[in-house]
Amino acid sequence: MSLLVSALDLPTSCRVDQRVPKKMLAENGAATSADKRLINDSIEEIQWLAALKPNTVGVSEYSDDQREYLEVAVLSITARYAPQGEGANATNKPVNTTRLAELVHRAVPYPVLLLLAAPQGLFLSLAHKCSAQNEVGKVVLDGEPATVKVALDLTAKYPFVQALALPRQPQANFLALYQGWMDCLTAWEAMQYTGSFTMTETPAQAVTRRSALHRCRDLDVQIASLRSAASKEKQIARQVAANLEIKALLAERQQVATDI
Repeated sequence: MSLLVSALDLPTSCRVDQRVPKKMLAENGAATSADKRLINDSIEEIQWLAALKPNTVGVSEYSDDQREYLEVAVLSITARYAPQGEGANATNKPVNTTRLAELVHRAVPYPVLLLLAAPQGLFLSLAHKCSAQNEVGKVVLDGEPATVKVALDLTAKYPFVQALALPRQPQANFLALYQGWMDCLTAWEAMQYTGSFTMTETPAQAVTRRSALHRCRDLDVQIASLRSAASKEKQIARQVAANLEIKALLAERQQVATDI
C-alpha cells in the first residue's frame, strides 16, 4: 500500500494522517447487523490520509443541480480475515471487499479515493456521488463503486502507478480530478483485455471504454454460465445449441473488445 500512497504524490498541505475509529464507520455506513459485523470483524485499521480542498491542493469546487464536490477524501483501510466458527472448527472467512468498500463510500459525505489492503490483495475503490432525489441535503452513490484489485508486484516505474499521481489528474475542478482517477482504474481494468496500460485521450473515449468493459464483463458471465450448463447437458442437440450460442457470444465479445 505504501507504494500507491507515495504514487499519489499528495502535497503535505493536504495530508491528515489520522486514525478513524471503525465505530464511526459502523454508525454512519452500516444499515444492517451483517454490515456492522463486516466492519467490526474485518477492519484492522482505518486511516484518513488526506483531505483535498481548494486551499490544500489548489483545485476548485464543483457544483451543479445534481452534485457538489467540495472536497475529496483519501482513506486507507487495512482488513483482516474474519474468523468463522469457534474452537478447532474455526475458519478464516475472506473479506467481502466489494461490500466493505461500498460501506465506506456510503458513510463518507464526500467522494472518496479508498486504498484497501485485504488478505486476498490490494484494492482501489472510487464512487461518484449525487444528491438524493427524495431527501434534501442527502448524498447517495451515483452508480456502483468501481473497486478493482491491483497487482502486488507493481513498481514505481509502472505506468499505472505513475498515472495515479495527483498532478497528472485534470485540475479544472474536483469532479474532473476525481474522474481522472476513475479513468485510471478503467485503464487498469482494460489492460486485463488488451495486455497494455493506456489512458484514454478524451472524455468520449473514456465513456466508450467504460461501456465496452461493462458489456465484456456481462458477456463473460453469460459465457461462463453457458459453458457450465453445456458441460452438464446430456442431450446432444442441447449441447450443440449451447455451443453455438457460446460461439456467437465470443464473437460479440471480440468485437466489443475493440472499443477497449
